[in-house]
Amino acid sequence: MVTALIVAGGSGSRMGADKNKLLLTLLGKPVIWYTLLAFEKASCIDEIVIAARDSDRREMEAIAAEFSKFSLVCSGGATRQESVRRGLMHCGGDIVAVHDGARALVSPELICRCVEDCRKFGASAAGVVTKDTIKLTEDGFITATVDREKAVSIQTPQVFFKEELIAAHERAAEDSFPATDDCMLLERLEKRVRVSEGSYENIKLTTPEDMELAEKILLRYKKAIDI
Repeated sequence: MVTALIVAGGSGSRMGADKNKLLLTLLGKPVIWYTLLAFEKASCIDEIVIAARDSDRREMEAIAAEFSKFSLVCSGGATRQESVRRGLMHCGGDIVAVHDGARALVSPELICRCVEDCRKFGASAAGVVTKDTIKLTEDGFITATVDREKAVSIQTPQVFFKEELIAAHERAAEDSFPATDDCMLLERLEKRVRVSEGSYENIKLTTPEDMELAEKILLRYKKAIDI
């Protein structure tokens, strides 16, 4: 069984909004609705759990109610890391696909590609080769250039065997180790994570400009995604 754990505690500060950005609308639907639709349509997903702020719980539940795979909305934490840790306790699957709710343009095909790679390699994360030249800096000055052939931009979903991810989170909590994504927690335990082919359209909606781009992409694929 595979559970999708949707992290949905984002604020709207960089959007210039006074509420959770996942509750803002794209083409008349909340952002989180598109995220849920992709996981509902992904044949590899059996269950959907949402980790959100208590203040958004009822609205999230109302939006998610139309999806048959939806299980529940659990209380998130003060950080993304804590939200995932809490959410894992409610996931029924032996495999968990952790996904940022703000990546609303993820496709069912991408989701299942990541799940398949997790089954094959033990853990996986969507990623794309960076288009930019990446530099390392110190005190505002360039110190080195990263080999672009080896540099990838990591996205979500990130897929893991649940018990292994729980163990990694517990270890991080014991060590007070902060991580920006779940891959970091496995990396520090010297676990390998396979990079699955992501998509340049699988953007994280953060600014008003991102919303404008998302609407253009959705309009382009409106018939294909049946919205």
